[in-house]
Amino acid sequence: MTTALILFAHGARDPEWANPMRRVQSVIRQKMPGMTVELAFLEFMAPTLLDAAEALIAGGHTHLVVMPMFIARGGHLKREVPEMIDTLRAAHPAVEFTLCGAIGENEIVIQAMAEAAVAVSGVKFA
Repeated sequence: MTTALILFAHGARDPEWANPMRRVQSVIRQKMPGMTVELAFLEFMAPTLLDAAEALIAGGHTHLVVMPMFIARGGHLKREVPEMIDTLRAAHPAVEFTLCGAIGENEIVIQAMAEAAVAVSGVKFA
């Protein structure tokens, strides 16, 4: 089984918005040189999740892990994204799809954001 990781973000009209996602992609590629890591976006930017998945499948990947790079699980992740995954599963029954939870709901991310907020704000713990 050939696995690829898709970092799935919301997207924005401003192309610079995706720079932090590109940095995350770069770090993962450095730490895991054999892992295919691609970006995909819900709207405003390319490629879409469907386009990225199709390209990876065409490249021979048989397991796609979709990591939503969202702070929390809102409407998009509750409804739209599962529908997209279902569409992909129906079109590619031989491919395994794993949809992870929102990255921002992971304890390690919550702790990192709290530490960064305190460090950047200059607030001191009593």
